[in-house]
Amino acid sequence: MANARSLDKRRKSIRNIRKITRTMELIATARYRKAMDRAAAATAYTDRITQIVSRLAAAGAEVEHPLLEPREETRAATLLVLTSNRGLCGGYNSSVLRIANPRLQTLRESIPNVRLEVSGKRGIGSFKFRGINVDTSYTQFEDQPSYADVEQIANRYLEQFVTGQIDRLDVAYTRFISTSKQEAVVETLLPLGNLESAADEANGAGPGGSATVDYEFHPSAVSVLEEVVPTSFKIRLFKCFLDAAVSEQVARMVAMKSATENAGEIIKQLSMTYNRARQAQITGEIMEIIGGVEALAN
Repeated sequence: MANARSLDKRRKSIRNIRKITRTMELIATARYRKAMDRAAAATAYTDRITQIVSRLAAAGAEVEHPLLEPREETRAATLLVLTSNRGLCGGYNSSVLRIANPRLQTLRESIPNVRLEVSGKRGIGSFKFRGINVDTSYTQFEDQPSYADVEQIANRYLEQFVTGQIDRLDVAYTRFISTSKQEAVVETLLPLGNLESAADEANGAGPGGSATVDYEFHPSAVSVLEEVVPTSFKIRLFKCFLDAAVSEQVARMVAMKSATENAGEIIKQLSMTYNRARQAQITGEIMEIIGGVEALAN
């Protein structure tokens, strides 16, 4: 049986670890609530943008935009992977990388020029370990990504797409569905698609359902579209960053809660082992005293 003193030292060290994991759990919970509020606000804004697009479609506007037009031939593509800067968040990063690697391989097999951009130190380190070159890396995004920072990246993508430098943009991130469910996905953000699908989604129109409200646009539906479509892409990309931030804090909160509970179980088991070892030690000391008394008596 292990020495009682060593068991006591080990129990104290695990208690200290439990304090740390419990504190990290509380911090992750507070950050999750803040990130969740920002994500909810961005969702409302995205829905509003989609409603405007749907009204354009409902007005019967025959309009075209470079961001909505699919390319006949995809010669250049970019894959953006969103991971975290820190660990201790369970399988958050591994789940994103698990779907990003096959998509990167698929793109490189079918497209001549593919760029890889990674946000987060964990993702950058993972690709470096695998010997995969990362063309552009970002480490400034934490639990509260700034819209201004994301907008700079979005403007660069828009310029590259309009000028023909890229024909496709895929984003691998963790989509936040609920507190109990997050899903690692890869979405194609460029080209955006057509107005009809956005209109159906916004109006919730099923088969036979359509928008019948008539709207007037000033100065024209085309000019409104010129503003709405780029903004729609920017807010969608920003929503990806926000979802990734919320999902990261949820994963860290769950991981730290599990670590705290496991530490409690280990402390409980060590306490039982320590009590047995201490009892055996005391019993042995008593037996030695009794043996010594009997020896003196004889």
